[in-house]
Amino acid sequence: MKKWQGMMLTEHVAMLRGYNQELKREPKPQLDEWDYDTIQHILDMAIKSKADTKIKRWSNGEFIYNRGIVEDVDLHRREIELRDPFYLLILNLDEIVDATIMD
Repeated sequence: MKKWQGMMLTEHVAMLRGYNQELKREPKPQLDEWDYDTIQHILDMAIKSKADTKIKRWSNGEFIYNRGIVEDVDLHRREIELRDPFYLLILNLDEIVDATIMD
């Protein structure tokens, strides 16, 4: 007796992959006024002290971590400049969910 292996259409495989990706997505953290004040305070201290800083961002359902020295915060453009050993990153302030000074 021969076992039948399931065959799937390409569309079904694509749908299952999309579903699996959706399951892996992290929900965006809900920050309150205190959280934003804390992040602002940490970024201010990081700029003044030129300390190594870890930035946690949320983008497209996943957390992204960047580490470097905060060079500047531009509130008009809602961006932060973070220099790591290789290049200057321009990060969106609205994506930042946490900041930590590493020194």
